[in-house]
Amino acid sequence: MATMEIGLATVMFLVVLALLFDFMNGFHDAANSIATVVSTGVLKPQHAVAFAAFFNIVAIFIFQLKVATTIGKGTIDPAVVDHVVVFGALVGAIAWNVITWYYGIPSSSSHALIGGLVGAAVAKGGFGSLLAAGLIKTVAFILVSPLLGFLLGSILMVTVSWVCFRTSQRKVDKWFRRLQLLSASLYSLGHGGNDAQKTIGIIWMLLIAAGISQSTDPVPTWVIVTCYLAIGLGTMFGGWRIVKTMGQRITKLKPVGGFCAETGGAMTLFLATALGIPVSTTHTITGAIVGVGSSRKVSAVRWGVAGSIVWAWILTIPCSALIAGGAWYVGRMIL
Repeated sequence: MATMEIGLATVMFLVVLALLFDFMNGFHDAANSIATVVSTGVLKPQHAVAFAAFFNIVAIFIFQLKVATTIGKGTIDPAVVDHVVVFGALVGAIAWNVITWYYGIPSSSSHALIGGLVGAAVAKGGFGSLLAAGLIKTVAFILVSPLLGFLLGSILMVTVSWVCFRTSQRKVDKWFRRLQLLSASLYSLGHGGNDAQKTIGIIWMLLIAAGISQSTDPVPTWVIVTCYLAIGLGTMFGGWRIVKTMGQRITKLKPVGGFCAETGGAMTLFLATALGIPVSTTHTITGAIVGVGSSRKVSAVRWGVAGSIVWAWILTIPCSALIAGGAWYVGRMIL
């Protein structure tokens, strides 16, 4: 990645813009962390967002920065990265997040960012500026993460149903209201660990392009801390428009179902983060919720709602890429 003459004011502006995206990521994806625990009545909404935000930030001590490395070095050719590409990518991702938040659509902030990077890079350097290996891995997990969440959520639900077959519903609810606090904390850890690192990767990419950091240097501590704090604060404010869709419109959940969905989703996120794959927490928890619902009976899932969510997944990368490509042209004139 070539060092470029980028003014300090421009770097600061783009760092703030990246942290705004990180905040919006937490704001937009808060529903993923809290929808199940709120919809089952285990926690009140205001308590749930504080609970989720705390574990979003605690994730800083748990996960290595493998996802940040994938974003920073594994999606587009480092040679095309400059401040205008970063600007275009962030504007594309933020704009798509705002659109989907406004309409209450649980789309992926992660894939909005990937789409933004793709659109800005193609606008500058053509399709040859894309790194196929990293993008194929990310795109593949658009299918893999919800399917894995679906599989784990349904297996857990079936297993728990057999184990608790002779136990009264009241006792089952009592046990799993407590256990759901554990599953919700694990899911929030996975959410913070995977999603905060995407912004870390963007800022790291910018600092290297500006010559402030070298590609061989570790990620600055201030970048790591501020990104985790930003996503935690975003979660605190919460994406209330999406909670209802995620928590009740797909399928009706009880504490046992919430536990199985969150645990299946958390297992998927932990695996993806360990492998350095930027996945969508939205895709993951949706797949797990559908798996839990369909394990009881297929009609328990509102497939029309689930289908509309899938369309949002399909459109996220191309739409954010188009917006980012336009933003790149604007950025070239104003930055």
